[in-house]
Amino acid sequence: MSSDRRKFLKQLGSTIILTSAGLTTLAAQEEHERRMLQAEKKITPNDKIRIASIGMGIMGFNDTRAALHSTGIELVGCCDLYKGRLERAKELFGANIVTTNDYRELLDRKDIDAVIIATSDNWHSRIAIDAMRKGKAVYSEKPMVHYLSEGLGEIKAQQETKAVFQVGSQRVSSLAFKKAKELYQAGAIGKLNAIQASFNRQSALGAWQYTIPLDASTQTVDWDRFQATEKVKHEYDSNRFFRWRNYREYGTGVAGDLFVHLLSGIHFITDSKGPDKIFSVGDIAYWKDGRNVPDVMTAVIHYPETKEHPSFQVSLQVNFISGEGDVGYTRMIGSEGVIDISDESGFTIHKNKMPVAPGYGGWDSFETYPSAMQKAIVEEYNKKYSDSDKQAPKGETITYQSPEGYNSSYDHFDNFFDSMRTGKPVVEDATFGFRAAAPALACNESYFQNKIIHWDAEHMKLV
Repeated sequence: MSSDRRKFLKQLGSTIILTSAGLTTLAAQEEHERRMLQAEKKITPNDKIRIASIGMGIMGFNDTRAALHSTGIELVGCCDLYKGRLERAKELFGANIVTTNDYRELLDRKDIDAVIIATSDNWHSRIAIDAMRKGKAVYSEKPMVHYLSEGLGEIKAQQETKAVFQVGSQRVSSLAFKKAKELYQAGAIGKLNAIQASFNRQSALGAWQYTIPLDASTQTVDWDRFQATEKVKHEYDSNRFFRWRNYREYGTGVAGDLFVHLLSGIHFITDSKGPDKIFSVGDIAYWKDGRNVPDVMTAVIHYPETKEHPSFQVSLQVNFISGEGDVGYTRMIGSEGVIDISDESGFTIHKNKMPVAPGYGGWDSFETYPSAMQKAIVEEYNKKYSDSDKQAPKGETITYQSPEGYNSSYDHFDNFFDSMRTGKPVVEDATFGFRAAAPALACNESYFQNKIIHWDAEHMKLV
């Protein structure tokens, strides 16, 4: 076991849950111990999993590193359409790994058990289906599809092939989100009615103005293969290739990149299948660099009452030129409190409950009535409500923080590989992944069509 893994396991015991009421840490400790045993278990040669990574951009390298952090994982090959990234893969992961610009070469190899798909969004579904048909397990970056029309076909392919398939929204495996879910479902904030969530940034790199290599050209980039899925072909453009998130032809904008993370966490905590109405607005407010998707976007989404949860509203925002800086949060508001999740490592719950008695006076019509009427109202009020009814219950604050150095991506990959070895269900299957991606993609549909999108969450289709 690596030294950083041992250090992390030692830190697991230091996870903190604080509350004025002395909330027990037993459940969290049991979860830590379970994960420690999972990480420490012996892996035999027969348990070794050989992987390949398809798409070696930012997420491709990060996902590969996270996957190799798991026990018993071997990287066999990498695929990318820029030669320099294949060279970099050999520098980092070894000169003996296979490199190619054609993902099908990796799918044809018998020594590869699973693939990580971290390409531009327009290739996610096609590669995932091809991989499953070739008998590979699939870890697909979010959003799992580029278009709403691709979702049911990808789910069908998984069901037909029985392939292990997991979507890469790591907060579904996060310790903090698991604990937030437990407390939410135990009634910590009363009845949920609204959620506010955002991912705001204030930097060129955060706004996807990624560094472009000096040798970028058709000699080093397989441009024809990159845009092979598109009906309208473009002349070579380094911005379109290396900054593809800025173009709806290849990416899914801020909604598919960031709203989908927020929605994944919301669906995980509430057990929701999804909303019924989605509306969004947006602008290209600052980054006028040729992109054709907004750099500021706001969505209002309605979730109807179901057996899993009450009806609630969600407001989502991404602002790529926010004077607030790089700030993200998910704030779940209930009738008796708020769960405030600042990131994937921790959260705070503020519990507040109204008194039984409604009160009178202050900003109220009470003072507008004659003195005799005011006196009668007070007498009737005191008869109806006890002193305890008139007092608001004392507020309470609960704080949860995962151990220093905790990384939910490691857990997410551990869960994926454990499913391959044991056959147990993955934590984020194709159905969950599509139900989280669909409202995000519907935000784009709403923005470009300037209308409310109606969605059937149960059957995963437009209405």
